[in-house]
Amino acid sequence: MANIIIVGTQWGDEGKGKIVDCLTEKSNVVARYQGGHNAGHTVVIGGDKFILHLIPSGILHKDKQCIIGNGVVVDPLALITEIEQLKARGVPVTRDNLRVSKNAHLIMPYHVILDGWKEKVKGNKKIGTTGRGIGPCYTDKASRAGIRMLDLSWPIQFKEKLRANIDDINCMLEQIPNVDKLDTDKIYDTYISYGEKLAPYVDDTDITINEAIKQGKTILFEGAQGTLLDVDHGTYPYVTSSSATAGGAMTGLGVGPKCVDEVYGVAKAYTTRVGEGPFPSELLDNTGESLREKGAEYGATTGRARRCGWLDFVVLRHAVRVNGLTGLVITKLDILDDMEKIKVCVGYKYTDKNGERQLKDFPKELPVLEGCSPVYEEHDGWKGEASAGVRSYDKLPKKAKAYIELIEKTLGIPVVIVSTGQDRDDIIYR
Repeated sequence: MANIIIVGTQWGDEGKGKIVDCLTEKSNVVARYQGGHNAGHTVVIGGDKFILHLIPSGILHKDKQCIIGNGVVVDPLALITEIEQLKARGVPVTRDNLRVSKNAHLIMPYHVILDGWKEKVKGNKKIGTTGRGIGPCYTDKASRAGIRMLDLSWPIQFKEKLRANIDDINCMLEQIPNVDKLDTDKIYDTYISYGEKLAPYVDDTDITINEAIKQGKTILFEGAQGTLLDVDHGTYPYVTSSSATAGGAMTGLGVGPKCVDEVYGVAKAYTTRVGEGPFPSELLDNTGESLREKGAEYGATTGRARRCGWLDFVVLRHAVRVNGLTGLVITKLDILDDMEKIKVCVGYKYTDKNGERQLKDFPKELPVLEGCSPVYEEHDGWKGEASAGVRSYDKLPKKAKAYIELIEKTLGIPVVIVSTGQDRDDIIYR
C-alpha cells in the first residue's frame, strides 16, 4: 500500500480513527503528527469500543509500529493512563509497537489552569476548547518556553526551566481568584516520575520513521481534528492550535513531502462541529436533533453534544484545495438511511452594503462567514432501503450510490472508501 496521510475535512470528529484502524492492516507504521489528548478516535471491533486520545489507533493491530510525533503535545499522565488502560484490556503496548518523540512538548499543570481561565474571561466570546491545556502548551512552544519529553531525562536543566516558567505563571495566578500558587518542587517530582514510566517509549522518532521509509515500509500518517480547525486554514480564532491539515504531517514528524503518495480526506455524509464558531449549514431543528441522536454525535473526549448540519460542499472544496486531497472517505452514510430528502450546501449567500452575492469559496473573514446563509440543493434520499452494514458498493441503495457520485462529481476527486456503520468491518473499499 502507498504512504497515506489521513486528514479531517470538516471540523473534526469525521471518523478518522476507524479509517486509520482499517488502513493499518496494510501499513507497517502509523504515525500521529499533531494535536493532543483533546482528540478522540473511536474504534469498534466486534462490539468492543476503544476510545484513543494520544496513541494511534494502529495500536489495536499486532506487529504494527505506532509513533507519536514531535508535533503532538503530550500530557504525560494522560498517555500513561491510556497505556495502562490498553494493557488492562489485553492490548500489548511496548517499545516495539509504540515510540514517542523526544521533541514532543509536554502539557504542564499551569497550561490546564490557563486554558480554563482564558475561556472563562472571554465569556460569550469563548473558543469552546476542551480545557485540556492544548492551546497554552502550543503557545509556550512558539514562544520558546516549552518543556519537551527529552527534558525529563535532564533533571537539573528541567528544574531550571520549570522554575523559570512557574515564577512567571505564579505572577499571573495572583490575578485569578481562588487559585493557589504552583509548587515547583511538587510538579518537578511528579513529572520526573512520569518521565521514568515513559522512558522506554521515548525515541528519536524522526530517525525511526525515515529509516522505515528507506526500508520500503508503508506509513499511515494520522491527523487529529479537521481542516476547519487548522490554526492557519480554519475558522480562526475558533480553531485548534496546531496544523491539522496535510502539511502538518511533514513538520509534525520530520519527514519530507516526497515520501507521501496519497492524501485521503475523511468526511461525514453530513457535517458536525463541536464548540463555538460559525457553522453555515447548521440545523437548529428536528432534523439536526435527529442527526445528533441517530449518529450518537457526542464528543468522545468531552461528551459534549455536537452541532449538526447538512453536507457542505463549500467546506469540502476548501479542504480538497488546502490538503491536496487525492481521495475522499465518506463515513456515517447509514445515518441518512431514514431521510426522505437530503440537502447539500452548494454555496453561501452573503449580503453587505453592496447587495446580495453568492460565494462558492470559503470566506476567510470571520464577519463574512458569520453573515453567510447556506444555498441548498435537495436530492432524494433512500428511505426504506438500508445502507447500514452494507459491505459492497454494488449492494448499496441506488440513491445512496447517486449521493456518493454527486460528491465525487462536485469535488472532482474519487470517493475511495465508504463507511456504513460503527464496526471495523462495516466498510466498502472502492
